[in-house]
Amino acid sequence: MLQSTFAAIVPIVCVTLAAIAAMVAEAFRAKDERMPIGALGLIGLGFALAGSVLLWGRNATSFGGTLQADKFGLFITITLVIVGVLTIMLSGPTLERENLPAGEYYAVTLFAIAGMMIMAIATDLLVIFIALEILSLSVYVLTGMRRDDPLSIEGAFKYFLLGAFSSAFFLYGVALSYVLTGSTRLDRIGSYMAAEGMNVSPMMLMAVGLLLVGFAFKVSAVPFHMWTPDAYEGAPTVVTGFMSTGVKAAAFAAFARVFLSAFEPLRADWTPVLWGIAILTMILGTVVGVAQSNLKRMLAYSSIAHGGYLLVALVAANEVGKAAILFYLLVYAVTNLGAFGVIALLGTKDRPNDELRDYAGLWQSRPALAALMTVFLLSLGGLPPTAGFVGKWYVFSAAVRAGYYDLAIIGMLTSVVSVFFYLRVVVMMYMAEPAEGVSRPVIGTLAFSALAVSTIAIFYLGILPTRLLDLAAASVGTIF
Repeated sequence: MLQSTFAAIVPIVCVTLAAIAAMVAEAFRAKDERMPIGALGLIGLGFALAGSVLLWGRNATSFGGTLQADKFGLFITITLVIVGVLTIMLSGPTLERENLPAGEYYAVTLFAIAGMMIMAIATDLLVIFIALEILSLSVYVLTGMRRDDPLSIEGAFKYFLLGAFSSAFFLYGVALSYVLTGSTRLDRIGSYMAAEGMNVSPMMLMAVGLLLVGFAFKVSAVPFHMWTPDAYEGAPTVVTGFMSTGVKAAAFAAFARVFLSAFEPLRADWTPVLWGIAILTMILGTVVGVAQSNLKRMLAYSSIAHGGYLLVALVAANEVGKAAILFYLLVYAVTNLGAFGVIALLGTKDRPNDELRDYAGLWQSRPALAALMTVFLLSLGGLPPTAGFVGKWYVFSAAVRAGYYDLAIIGMLTSVVSVFFYLRVVVMMYMAEPAEGVSRPVIGTLAFSALAVSTIAIFYLGILPTRLLDLAAASVGTIF
């Protein structure tokens, strides 16, 4: 039985208070004073994790049911907490090296996480839109945090302009849904769609199409991916890792909740469109990624391809596919944050060290980092015994069980091709002679610990994935 309380927003409140505390700490910090502002974020995220665990299974609601902390939303919330903790642990060297304002950085990051959490548990289209704008505005600021870097400003500007267009599409979709059903609540929209049965009007399809465009932009699906490479390259590397994981997790959570509950009765109409987008996304992300020599742009196209794999699970929409979405999002989060973390930690004040040639001979100068980067890349490529292999296995299994053999075949082929650009980095690290003039900074204990935790998670979920998969299956059963 649903409990109408404010308990559902406890994790969000914890993160928001931590963001406010970071802002206040920055305001009272002396000019040259070193203050552990990041610790405030870790404390807030710790309380958010505790709150999520305590809420598990209670199905608490807030604000008239527009926010519902069911197991599905809490699974994504915990994933976002993990993303936030790893991001903060990896951020210290970047802030110090690039002389970025720590209070502003941590506050905006925490506000973005709060928006993502709202998006994960929202059951109302307007609330989803508000959450989308909270996280989007925060990420725009983080992308352009290096105000004296033309690439950063360009990436933030492109992201902002295209993001504004996608938000307009989404809001028009919300408006049409309200005109049709008289409500923006997902349950009421679903009831209306089910009652209409075969009487599908053009306005219904238009509403679905506009919402699809809004979500496709956030998950970097083709042809709405144009912002991704420039924004990823221009943002500070640790921010890029945060964008590629947190935003994708929140967007896919809302995407799945809206389309597999409210618009489930229209599935026969939107599935073919999503099928085509999934194929284009997997192919473009893989093929263009092969041609990249900059690791951030390569991982940007890799992120696009991984979004395509998640769309495959969304198209399949059977029990395995729904559980695979949650499992894959968590696996992708720890893996991609680890890969971007290595790139961020190898950068120096003079050069970012994010070109392929900069990794020549890394094994000789930083063997531990080379080994960790190898694990992250192999997991992104889907090779056993990493978690990436298990995630892709379940996604493609879901497609086969649903009868989408074409999606499974294209997914496997693009995965094989993608291994080339991942292994190219590995070969460069182990078999090439060290590049001249490339300095290797000293890695701090906290940042290295974040990479180690990610590596342990990758092997654990790759060898013993059953427990998390069962948890994911139980989570999706609460709403679909």
